[in-house]
Amino acid sequence: MFADADLNAATEGVAAGVFANQGEVCAAGSRILVAREIYGEFVDRLAARAAKVVLGDPFDEGTTMGALINAKQRDRVSHYIGRGRDEGARLVTGGGRPDRAGYFVEPTLFADASNTMTIAREEIFGPVGTIIPFDDDDQAIAIANDSSYALAATLWTTDLTRAHTLARRVDAGAVAVNGWSPLDARLPWGGWKLSGHGRELGLAGLEANTELKTITIVL
Repeated sequence: MFADADLNAATEGVAAGVFANQGEVCAAGSRILVAREIYGEFVDRLAARAAKVVLGDPFDEGTTMGALINAKQRDRVSHYIGRGRDEGARLVTGGGRPDRAGYFVEPTLFADASNTMTIAREEIFGPVGTIIPFDDDDQAIAIANDSSYALAATLWTTDLTRAHTLARRVDAGAVAVNGWSPLDARLPWGGWKLSGHGRELGLAGLEANTELKTITIVL
């Protein structure tokens, strides 16, 4: 997220990327890179947004985040939260397990983190966001690409020249600008690195389900 981003839209979009479906999303936006000029303000905004998340039964219209899939995953997410604390990240909000029926974990945010921490290196698959500051475009790209995963990324900026330039430099199968991971069945979807090979959807998805045949005739 760059200093010229629309912070209202970015706050909502980043919150969706971290907390949608309890963070059990392949393209969850769990690493949140923020320009240092707006870092403190954005951390506060995102923490306030996290406080508005309503845990509960997904059949209840007032619920905005449900439980994790099972006890094993709840314990796994809690383990990562513990690692974040132990490795020196600042817990901004959440981190607990509500005393209620179901495999719930509070929406959790860590700030003042580095990209060497476990919570930034491994896939948590839960409602946990790790916020990392950066000083310039090159550092942002270096941090973003320093990962074994490369499925999706979002750039938050009102400068379309910067957006086009940096989107080319991000190692990810899909890059969105000013929106969290929007999908369109007409466009291919898939990742690089450990995020997989091949593509679903779009023409590339159709081609993945065909067989090529080469016939050579020598006269």
